[in-house]
Amino acid sequence: MVDTTRSALYDSIGIGYAAMRREDPRWRARILDAVGDAAPVLNVGAGAGSYEPHDRLVVALDPSAEMLAQRAPGAAPCVLGVAEQLPAADGAYGVAMGVLTVHHWPDWRRGLAELRRVAARQVIVATDTDRLAQFWLTRDYVPELAPYERRQVTAHQVAAELGTADVRVLPLPRDFSDAVYPAFWRRPEAFLNEELWRHSSALARLDPSVRRRALTRLAADLADGTWHERNADLMELDEFDAGFRLVVRDGDALDRAAPPA
Repeated sequence: MVDTTRSALYDSIGIGYAAMRREDPRWRARILDAVGDAAPVLNVGAGAGSYEPHDRLVVALDPSAEMLAQRAPGAAPCVLGVAEQLPAADGAYGVAMGVLTVHHWPDWRRGLAELRRVAARQVIVATDTDRLAQFWLTRDYVPELAPYERRQVTAHQVAAELGTADVRVLPLPRDFSDAVYPAFWRRPEAFLNEELWRHSSALARLDPSVRRRALTRLAADLADGTWHERNADLMELDEFDAGFRLVVRDGDALDRAAPPA
């Protein structure tokens, strides 16, 4: 059964999602390097299909029909479903992947157990929630985001649950193309576009009055130079660690490394 709470959220904020959330080639290279040559691939919380391999069999799963409808012509076959109840036999896939999806799973531990059940290798993009909670947008304009971020499952919790220590930093280049909201860490003018707020699950949950207050303050700080003075150090960076992490577990490698009983 599809989780109607999750599907309702993305059936709403997912309209036009694919146009704003365009995969970044640098993240794509890192994610596919972690996926390796394993096949077939199950992409859980696949949405419009960002970061999926194109050179092998992929099955995409998501609870939102709106998101799946935005998949490009010729994209991998897709099915409505949730992580906690994967419609697959044990070991049916070479790798199960999920990009910024685990924090939406009501029972994330059960979901990760399901990924381990159906595939020996898991590749998950998750977050260091403390770093996200300290991002300048949250710190200076939307403090209401901090408790929301800190309630989310962290990348290190995901790693611990999967039983892996392989947690890799996914930095955001200065011209990052995937519109996760910290993507514009040195392009603050982008946040004056309310369309950006509508396609982020965190920002979309904010009360409209909070959004209007933040936009008013940010516009004023950009106009008088306050933002640039406060964040001058960011303008010297080519990439920024906003807290995104790539968690990789290779069950086959763990089995090979285990000492004989």
